[in-house]
Amino acid sequence: MRIALVTPAPPRSLNGNRNTALRWAGILRRLGHRVQVSLDWDGAPADLMVALHAWRSAAAIAAFDRAVPDRPLVVALTGTDIYRFQASDPAPTLASMRCADRLIGLHDRVAADIPAAFAGKLRVIHQSAAPLRRTAPRTRRFEVVVVGHLRDEKDPLRAALAARLAPASSRLAVTHLGKAHEAAWAAAAEAEMAANPRYRWRGEVAHAEVRRVMARARLMVLSSIMEGGANVISEAVAADLPVIASAIPGSIGLLGDDHPGYYAAGDTAALAQLLARAEREPAFLAALGAAGRRRARLFTRDHETAAWRALLAELGVG
Repeated sequence: MRIALVTPAPPRSLNGNRNTALRWAGILRRLGHRVQVSLDWDGAPADLMVALHAWRSAAAIAAFDRAVPDRPLVVALTGTDIYRFQASDPAPTLASMRCADRLIGLHDRVAADIPAAFAGKLRVIHQSAAPLRRTAPRTRRFEVVVVGHLRDEKDPLRAALAARLAPASSRLAVTHLGKAHEAAWAAAAEAEMAANPRYRWRGEVAHAEVRRVMARARLMVLSSIMEGGANVISEAVAADLPVIASAIPGSIGLLGDDHPGYYAAGDTAALAQLLARAEREPAFLAALGAAGRRRARLFTRDHETAAWRALLAELGVG
């Protein structure tokens, strides 16, 4: 079967949408299909379209639906689709949802956050990550990693601000990996490093380096104010890396309601308290790790592949 897989993220980008598209393309090829990954649909023959981002890919989605309305169309909903554009620019997002034969959500709470009329189309596909063996942590520092680009949705400096509240005796150190999407964010990160010896921003690095840092870190913080289902959580769980996260639907929908490491998004003091507990209380750090391991089966390649196989079978193209 010929599959057109559309993503707004350009080639060689380290954007999460691009990584998702390439991983899905690999899964679909292993299932025996021919997959073309592109930024748009150029009208090339396809038996199925899979489009990431209802809002950004709206033109491609509409064009495919007009040209071949009898062929299945799958739209994957991102965090900005669900938690921004539904409100700020709803027409393209809702039009894409209407065109779709199936919608993909990346976490277990998506159904509550889209119009009820589309809930029957929704299927959840958890993103997978390759297992990662732990390495020895740095002994002189309690290293906390933040993996995420610097943009508003990520609230990217929250862990740095929380680290400022640590007592002088703390070994807390925040390593931040991610590209600044605007010059203002780069300037803010540089200024934070100058003022805060507990914070180091390393910019955008290769995925292999992200995995190396995750393997040795004691903890990961995901401070976002909106997420569609961050693959970095899958990566952390696969690395047996404990996670502290803002209590937003996209993270609760991956880590589960009973995860012990949530704080209210934007609450610096609450995050600082959790970081202090993780550093000082081995039992709390162990509980964070155990909570991740309880969810680990959701983020395996076999689980993600099975979900795709089932979705294609539903559409009669498996």
